[in-house]
Amino acid sequence: MIKQTALVLLPEEAADMQTVKLYFSKQEGLSIQDITGIKIRKRSIDARSRQVKIRLEVIAYIDEPFPPFTTSQRHFKNVSNSTAVHIIGSGPAGLFAALRLIESGFKPIIIERGKDVRNRRRDLAAINKSGIVDPDSNYCFGEGGAGTYSDGKLYTRSGKRESIERILETFVQFGANPEIMIDAHPHIGTNKLPAIITAIREQIIQCGGEVHFRTRLSGIKYDSSGVKSITLKSIDGSDKETSLICTALILATGHSARDVFELLQQSNIYIEAKPFALGIRIEHPQRLIDKIQYHVENRSEFLPPSSYSLVHQSGAKGVYSFCMCPGGIIAPAATSPGEIVVNGWSPSKRNNPFANSGIVVSVDDTDFRPFAKEGPLAALRFQSSIEKIAFQNGGGLLQAPAQRMIDFINKKTSSSLPDTSYIPGVQSVQLDEVLTPSITTALREGLAAFGKKMKGYLTNDAVLLGVESRTSSPVRIPRDKETLMHPQVKGLFPSAEGAGYAGGIVSAAIDGERVAEQLVHYITL
Repeated sequence: MIKQTALVLLPEEAADMQTVKLYFSKQEGLSIQDITGIKIRKRSIDARSRQVKIRLEVIAYIDEPFPPFTTSQRHFKNVSNSTAVHIIGSGPAGLFAALRLIESGFKPIIIERGKDVRNRRRDLAAINKSGIVDPDSNYCFGEGGAGTYSDGKLYTRSGKRESIERILETFVQFGANPEIMIDAHPHIGTNKLPAIITAIREQIIQCGGEVHFRTRLSGIKYDSSGVKSITLKSIDGSDKETSLICTALILATGHSARDVFELLQQSNIYIEAKPFALGIRIEHPQRLIDKIQYHVENRSEFLPPSSYSLVHQSGAKGVYSFCMCPGGIIAPAATSPGEIVVNGWSPSKRNNPFANSGIVVSVDDTDFRPFAKEGPLAALRFQSSIEKIAFQNGGGLLQAPAQRMIDFINKKTSSSLPDTSYIPGVQSVQLDEVLTPSITTALREGLAAFGKKMKGYLTNDAVLLGVESRTSSPVRIPRDKETLMHPQVKGLFPSAEGAGYAGGIVSAAIDGERVAEQLVHYITL
């Protein structure tokens, strides 16, 4: 017999499988000797009461063989001589679209402006140590996309359970810890994800697919019948341009590929401005967040560093935490010289002494109004203008404008700043000089409200760094709901975050697979 049930245990109890088995036997009125094995199906932390508990969904095998842990394995074909499909971008959408195309018998050719994960590390080091930004290889651009070196969170609000499990199982197949299959908020970690991305790329090439780095999309030709060709530009120093026949194109370029949005506009391919969110990244001592969330002075060794999720409505504007990174690091995520963008990430163990999170405010066309003449690029230009002001106020070399939390609320310049994980350093600035009045007003109200929800959160031991501006794409590339194809250009398939249809690694991967399936349907009609 196989029986599934829920258990609520103390952290130290949930960490020991023999104890889990004991509690299961007592709850179900069974002899522990009859239980041949137990698998944990789902695991989550319940910190709503002062005694933190672990909620488990378990499957027990009673009087029958206990099978070893396995996940579904995907099987990929040799597509060396198959019809080629071009994919722009090697983020999760592009990589998972490629895997799905291989399963369907098509040869993916991935075009990536950045470098492979190994060589990309050097450019990240130059950003952190010297303030030098390579506009084609940075925290946003390169193999694996923005998620590779900015955390590897796998949590998604998508309701497509079967699709989510397939994506997680695929990550496990390529080297991720199987624990991601059971955790409520699965996380791989920036130190682990590059090896997994490399394994996926090697699988694509082994099957006959191609991956071309340091190559940028520079042109799209189309007519009433659809896409006809694309132009690619080498950015290895030669600036060589190559035109390729292409009748089906997946555009999976991420939320920061501003040159692609400009290319689409110049090519008279319809795009539109999209609301997004903008604000700051806040950093607390992790020990303080643990104390607030777990109601203890010292976190148990059986509990992970704690996180939080906060939301407040300030008039017409939403204020919320974004991409919370327990035990994490704040990183410089600019994609061009002369701008400051901050983001956060955590290693797999989440063992750094700081907790950081974006605290952002929803912005819309009322905020973009000064850039209305830019048409569909109005939101992008607004976003860019804030990033440039942040750079001007930061003091150079990617130092970020910063202010202590209560000083910000009181509109007071901080006379000193606390230690921070942000390697380029910080400059004491009143953030009202960087952000617009509507955003700072909403931020002050939101932070005060968060302080009431989490006693101790509102403190001058916390520091605010500007600006967190790449929460999502400021441009939407429209597509048909059924065919997932651009309504104006047949054969053009916008995908994932850059097109405005996903918000993280898992949702982007799901969208990449969906787009690949629709593309196969299109070219086989």
